[in-house]
Amino acid sequence: MIKRNPFYALLVAVTFLFIIHTLVKNYLVDPGATDFLSHKTGLSRELHLPVWLNVMYVHVAFACIAMAAGLLNFSNRILKNKRMFHRVNGYVYMVSVLIVVLTSGYMAPYATGGKISGIGFNALNLLWLFITIMAFVQIKKKNVSRHRNWMIRSYAFCFTNMFIHLISTLFHQGFGLSYIASYTVGVYGSIVLLLIIPQVIIGMLGPYHNSTAGKALERTKIADLD
Repeated sequence: MIKRNPFYALLVAVTFLFIIHTLVKNYLVDPGATDFLSHKTGLSRELHLPVWLNVMYVHVAFACIAMAAGLLNFSNRILKNKRMFHRVNGYVYMVSVLIVVLTSGYMAPYATGGKISGIGFNALNLLWLFITIMAFVQIKKKNVSRHRNWMIRSYAFCFTNMFIHLISTLFHQGFGLSYIASYTVGVYGSIVLLLIIPQVIIGMLGPYHNSTAGKALERTKIADLD
């Protein structure tokens, strides 16, 4: 079992840096997504740039909100001392995920790599939505341990874009694969990693009922979650 505080501190650092990078890149450095769009060739349908950009802005904004909301709700301090905030923030996370999934669904047909990549993105969206709903169902059943585990699985999908670009960069610059092929590999490779990594983390964290927050919740029984 790993210690939770150092792990959470690392998660905070990675999430904070990624949110800042995402906001700066998409709203300041390249608000027109010129570099990203330059790789979209041979689209099966016409891309209406003003509409696509506005959808992309909403997508990015709520993706960052989901990352921040999810991060806060993994804080043991907030969970123990700010129960109502944790609950409301959980709904913020769920709504943000839904908006990200819907906007991603709009952009999927225009994905780099064409139809194959688009199918991959739709699969990612359906998986994320299903996993997030499972987390909600478990907390409604007052099963805190399973809720935590499903939330870990759900939160991993907040890093989809990061994994796609890490994998595509590896295959494009490291192995010399074309950018489009590398991006497609990145989409499907991220699905595999986003399903495996959370399971590894859950195993490393150990049983939730043995944690500080878990023991606190066992004492209070979370009677007010309905």
